[in-house]
Amino acid sequence: MQVVTEDGVIKKDSLKAWVLAARPKTLSGAAVPVMIGLSLAWTDAQAYYVSGTFNWVAAALCVLFAFIMQIDANFINDFVDYAKGTDDRATRLGPERACAQGWVSIEKMKRVIAATTCLACLVGLPLVWYGGLSMIAVGILCVLFCFLYTTHLSYMGLGDVLVLVFFGLVPVCITYYLQLHTITLEVLLASIACGLVIDALLIVNNFRDRDTDRMAGKRTIAVRMGAQRTLQLYLAVGIIAYLLGGVYLFNGRWLVFVLPLLYLLLHYFIFLKMKKIWEGRELNKCLGATARNIFLYGLLISAGLLLQSLIG
Repeated sequence: MQVVTEDGVIKKDSLKAWVLAARPKTLSGAAVPVMIGLSLAWTDAQAYYVSGTFNWVAAALCVLFAFIMQIDANFINDFVDYAKGTDDRATRLGPERACAQGWVSIEKMKRVIAATTCLACLVGLPLVWYGGLSMIAVGILCVLFCFLYTTHLSYMGLGDVLVLVFFGLVPVCITYYLQLHTITLEVLLASIACGLVIDALLIVNNFRDRDTDRMAGKRTIAVRMGAQRTLQLYLAVGIIAYLLGGVYLFNGRWLVFVLPLLYLLLHYFIFLKMKKIWEGRELNKCLGATARNIFLYGLLISAGLLLQSLIG
């Protein structure tokens, strides 16, 4: 069976279908927190700890776990929204989804979700060697909330809280902890800033879908706050995230505070674009641009840390 879409002809359950279902463009949200956590750990290891403290195996496992969990979350979201009927092709404004479009069979999606969940657990399990048994609890929470987000919590308007925790606090702090077995104030504030930057993506998504979410009974922050305040929130998370970077100045890392000004400028431009477009599928352009800005933010923070460690 073949399905004709704006992405071309897609054969059902083909490799192309599964790649699209995995939503590779969202992987920047998984990469950035780990990137920042590793950059902080590496530069601190060079500055304050003995040579060789940084462990590349643990770093690779963190990256793999983050990527697999993001793909798993995408599969779960795709399946659950289809099962609940919230991915109606006629009313959907966002990018097309695999189950709703018929790119993948429902039964195979169930099996792939089980497989990716198990794979994430297998990849994450060795981290116990580097961080202790508490890493098992962290892994269980990641998997648990991966399911709870789509099935319950997003309908209660708690998606933004989960983004802050599982795309900010948990990945940045745990990635750093696995290397140096401590968490500093700088790391904590950096993790909050990272969570806010990534939450901007969810805010755009909810801003675009505010009317359809209201009809579907999803009490997202955009439904609760209204369009105007949600737009202001989008601008605010970028500004607050940048200002939290002031913590780097206390450790003499001025470059890490200056470079993200480029991110803040681009974030403001997308805010203006959202304000102009206001509603409809055209907001998908803002979604893609926000994803790009998130990745740029991660690159600027990481580059700033690494360059600062070289110039002193």
